[in-house]
Amino acid sequence: MDKPRIAVIGAGLMGHGIAYLFAADGHEVRVQDPVDVAREKLPQRLRDICDLLGADRAVAERVTAGESIEWAVADAGIVIEAALEQLPLKQAIFAELERVAPADAILASNTSALPITRIAAGLKNKQRVLGAHFWNPPHLVPLVEIVLMAPENRPAADRLAAVLRTIGRHPVLVHRDIPGFIGNRLQHAMKREAIALVASGVCDAETIDDVVKQGFGARLGVLGPLEQSDLVGLDLTKNIHDTLIPDLDVRPETHPYLNALVERGEIGMKAGKGFRQWTPEEADAVRDRLRRALVSGTRRG
Repeated sequence: MDKPRIAVIGAGLMGHGIAYLFAADGHEVRVQDPVDVAREKLPQRLRDICDLLGADRAVAERVTAGESIEWAVADAGIVIEAALEQLPLKQAIFAELERVAPADAILASNTSALPITRIAAGLKNKQRVLGAHFWNPPHLVPLVEIVLMAPENRPAADRLAAVLRTIGRHPVLVHRDIPGFIGNRLQHAMKREAIALVASGVCDAETIDDVVKQGFGARLGVLGPLEQSDLVGLDLTKNIHDTLIPDLDVRPETHPYLNALVERGEIGMKAGKGFRQWTPEEADAVRDRLRRALVSGTRRG
């Protein structure tokens, strides 16, 4: 597994950043995408990352793009699928990967929430199939959730984790294959309560964002939630839970408030309105603020 060849299936939002990470560490990377425009844009997107991080643009030369999955996975040691978040599409891709990839290659999906068991349904050799959930943008956020379906996946998971550490990522193991894994379950549990607070008139969306950014969000980068509970004491945490937990939103479906926004076409920055109103300039400022903060954190690391 010393500098194995990497195949990335999908050159889009996540795929190009994943390809950069491996190429920057000296791996030869082949990226497959059926869309001509996606393949054509790949070299410039890689060069843009190099410029953003102050890396040599020669990194981009270690990445080649093609239309064929069979070409991409030839002699690959690790295959990362980063296609659209559609279960039938991912199932079809993995069926082909099982047929054409080397027998000892690790096959991993970058799905954000789909259980790996569903993606791998129908495959014969599931021991080498994993989840590898990189966070967006993958070249700036270090976490990768490696999802196991069963104990038999552990050898492949350990091999993948070792390689991920060499490219500067922080892999964690998810031992039960559940929707959303760890990070998205935590993130969307907070979003569920945030939406419920706005919908019930407790506050507006701007206030929600201020409370997170100016309050507990300021410490989340250095103090995790269970670490913080141990810090203040589990007796205090229990007392708060006794009062708070019964009053939290627990609806088992998407909140009607969110459904209504989507139905009206108010889907966020790209539409100019979502939970908040956005001008193009305001949206660009948020994207730039996030990018600068993540780049700064990467350089400190």
